[in-house]
Amino acid sequence: MLIIGIAGGTGCGKTTVVNQILNELPEGEVGVISQDSYYMDTTHLSYDERVKINFDHPRSIDFELLEEHLKELRDGNAIEQPVYSFVKHNRTGDTIKTNPRKVMIVEGILILTNPELRKMFDIKIFVHADSDERLIRRLKRDISERGRDIDEVLSRYQTTLKPMHQQFIEPMKEYADIIIPNNKYNTVAVDIVKTIINEKLN
Repeated sequence: MLIIGIAGGTGCGKTTVVNQILNELPEGEVGVISQDSYYMDTTHLSYDERVKINFDHPRSIDFELLEEHLKELRDGNAIEQPVYSFVKHNRTGDTIKTNPRKVMIVEGILILTNPELRKMFDIKIFVHADSDERLIRRLKRDISERGRDIDEVLSRYQTTLKPMHQQFIEPMKEYADIIIPNNKYNTVAVDIVKTIINEKLN
């Protein structure tokens, strides 16, 4: 099994890169795991307490469970991936059965911050995008998909998103094997990734 980690700041376009890779590879050979499914279980907290959590800090991620699940998949076993609700700021209690694939892509803003997880990745990719561009994408997404209002998103950006990005996410570039600039010219970088995957698959 080939395990690929794709990181980068919020709104950098990781999902676009993941989809570009998926579109070029045989269906059924690639699985995707999102770091967002592995936010810590916060059932013991009230909704008001959950809202105050800094979700852009590595502490907010259950890395132990994510590592355990990746090891299970690598051993050929299926896992029950948690389902997370951004509206409730908590896991829903549901799970999604995820089967092992020849290639597993793990994507998320903080996945390269964990040394144990980094060791498990055969290829580490960092998607880079301009900070203004990322803020605009984040605004659109959080308002339309996650029920946030503009003041809440801007306040969170200034108080946690931006400082956490500078402290934890941007420095992770040094661990990346490939840095993809996320703009319309990134096809060469994506082609390189697809070539590497195809070589490993064959």
